[in-house]
Amino acid sequence: MKTYTLSAIENLIEKYINKGGEIITLSEGVLGYGKTLLKGEGLKTIVIIEKYVSDWSSTHTLRMYNKTPKKYLEIS
Repeated sequence: MKTYTLSAIENLIEKYINKGGEIITLSEGVLGYGKTLLKGEGLKTIVIIEKYVSDWSSTHTLRMYNKTPKKYLEIS
């Protein structure tokens, strides 16, 4: 699975919010965004998950969905 830096995720979130999307933090991260849900009307749903690399760094993975998965519908 492809991983993304913190700055790449921050750019994605900024573009997503500018298009009218919203951000929901599911769990806090230590060095990054933890587990975060991005969703919006007419936009894909994106789940961002922070992955541990070492005590001093982490990276992020993301999954994109056309429709919000059922397990995330209850949260949002």
